[in-house]
Amino acid sequence: MGLKDILVISGHGGLFKYISQGRNCVIVESLGDQKRTTIPSTAKISMLEEIAVFTQNDDIPLREVFRKIQVKENGGSAIPHKSPDATLKKYFAEALPDYDQDRVYLSDIRKVLMWYNLLHELGITDFEAPKTGETGEAGETGKAGEAGENGEVAEATAETAVDE
Repeated sequence: MGLKDILVISGHGGLFKYISQGRNCVIVESLGDQKRTTIPSTAKISMLEEIAVFTQNDDIPLREVFRKIQVKENGGSAIPHKSPDATLKKYFAEALPDYDQDRVYLSDIRKVLMWYNLLHELGITDFEAPKTGETGEAGETGKAGEAGENGEVAEATAETAVDE
């Protein structure tokens, strides 16, 4: 399972796997407890592969951030996402020194670390870029969106910039 198969649903904590499309809903399975649930089709659903983090230069795909954390930790897990605020900011700056501190909020850092640790626990540790034939160019050449009012991590899509 790659990052393109893992979903983030606004308003629902954790990560999910797509199961099926229902009538006016999407059926997903939580990666944490493997419970299936229905999500209204109007919910904001994003693939981890589409999410990017703001940096001083270009936006960096989440898989790259995960890879940098993985290298920093020699393949181990990251610090807990409930660590003190100053510790989280220092840790994230060590893993991704050029992240945009004005547009990447503490809540974003917590999410990234929580997602990384969950994926690490599940043994999903292949954060390499997908081959061109697997997902097409959309995962590689996507345009990054702007941060929403609540400072969510930018979401990237190939067609348009999207606020999360």
